[in-house]
Amino acid sequence: MREGYEGTGPGAITPDGCAVELYARLPVGDEPDIIAAAVPAGAHILELGSGVGRVTHPLLERGFTVTAVDESAEMLARVRGARTICGPVETLELGETFDVVMLASFLVHAGDEEVRRGMLRTCARHVAEDGCVLIQREGPDYHTNVPRERVDPSGFTVRITSVEPAGEGVDSVRAEYVFPDAVWTQTFLSRPLTQEQFESALAEAGLKVDRYLTPDGIWVRAVPAVPAVRAVPAG
Repeated sequence: MREGYEGTGPGAITPDGCAVELYARLPVGDEPDIIAAAVPAGAHILELGSGVGRVTHPLLERGFTVTAVDESAEMLARVRGARTICGPVETLELGETFDVVMLASFLVHAGDEEVRRGMLRTCARHVAEDGCVLIQREGPDYHTNVPRERVDPSGFTVRITSVEPAGEGVDSVRAEYVFPDAVWTQTFLSRPLTQEQFESALAEAGLKVDRYLTPDGIWVRAVPAVPAVRAVPAG
């Protein structure tokens, strides 16, 4: 288990505290609709941190091609219909580019700043010159509106039970997922980012905001900050 991360509950737990069985149960929300509205039909998407394919599978059903990347082999074993690559997002080097690179699940808020920088560099390295990067951010009150809970229509309850300072601008967040037959918890490190800090982090990686896709600013479409310079044929 990675330092500062912990997970409890039935089944395999990944190094960042995610429970494979839990994520296999979680329903997909409006993410596929937001993504589909922001990118060209049939685009090839590089999904960084795909997990069990909760978003992957609806994207495939909408006609997209997906390359799913995750550091957990147990998570990727649940993905069907997509090319899968097992390894850390922050060091990924595929030597190819994609129409769309997606960094969801609040990964941009990684507690380790070097990991966050590496993830954004991975995004910039793998997006096509005329492509885009879709990023999911935390909401503005994510670290302050605590404790809070949401009862999902499918019958489970998710709670953010505590957010405690862990030093150097990072918080330790504890989440709890209560189903009728099982309970999972996850403790992880998260770094709050203001809009200015977020956009500065993008710029450092060679990206810039194209537009915010949702009124709450949680989903963002970014593009390469400087187009690649193409050689002009002589004569």
